[in-house]
Amino acid sequence: MLTSVKAARRRIRYESWHLLHLYAYLGVGLALPHQLWTGEEFLSSTSRTVFWWTAWALAAAAILIFRIGVPIWRNARHRLRVTAVVPEADRVVSVYVTGRRLDQLRTEAGQFFSWRFLGRPGWTRANPYSLSAAPDGRQLRITVQEAGDGSAALRGVRPGTRVLVEGPFGRLSARARTERRIALIGAGVGITPLRALAEGLNYAPGDAVLIQRYTEHQLFRSELQALHHERGLSLLTLPGHRRSPTSWFGPGPGELDDLQALRHWIPDIADRDVYLCGPDAWTQLVKHTLDAAGLPAERLHLETFKW
Repeated sequence: MLTSVKAARRRIRYESWHLLHLYAYLGVGLALPHQLWTGEEFLSSTSRTVFWWTAWALAAAAILIFRIGVPIWRNARHRLRVTAVVPEADRVVSVYVTGRRLDQLRTEAGQFFSWRFLGRPGWTRANPYSLSAAPDGRQLRITVQEAGDGSAALRGVRPGTRVLVEGPFGRLSARARTERRIALIGAGVGITPLRALAEGLNYAPGDAVLIQRYTEHQLFRSELQALHHERGLSLLTLPGHRRSPTSWFGPGPGELDDLQALRHWIPDIADRDVYLCGPDAWTQLVKHTLDAAGLPAERLHLETFKW
């Protein structure tokens, strides 16, 4: 519990935090049977004993099936391997993965997997990375910024490396969509699932707009330009450092505040589905602006890069 407090999480590496939480399975697995064997409240009647033992068995079965059995079956079936590692920007790489029967892997643009790349230190720790390209049945792609031991090691992964995955997870996908028109708003490496959505979602020319916030390097510039010309995706880039700690924009809007600028660029923002992804503090600023613009909460689909 203490390791989940925000102040503690800021001081703990993701890999250490993940390992600590894996011990929760061991603790629960040992503590509950002990309670069921010796706890008076569980032994006072046959019906109580049967109920709690059944509940424990169902919980244990769910973990064994969905946390262990299904991932083992899925990885044995698809046999994923790395085909290429491509630098995208300073400390950012894309990893391409292929395998068998990927057309039968039930995943959607915008979702993420927990990834393990075998044959390197720390491979037992899974790291969550979103797809940065729409799945096409032939390959998967993730784009990762170096932020810890696991992500930093990806630059050295060799083609042919076996990959284990869990997932897919997340509702930042077409399933969450309710409106014809959409807006995709992302910052930094948070643009990765939005890049996949821009490719994977159905929309008419002019019905989709993507706002990309970055400080120095614009990820997927040529790919997004291609979507602009081929699909009619409207693009708005916001480069440079933020103009103030309370603004999610760069220096572009001039005298307009964030709400005025957003309404100027996307007048019908309140009538769209909005997909939002980026650093937590930044997305909270965007969310505040969207609330002020009148966007209903159920049409905001949010993914933050935090743990």
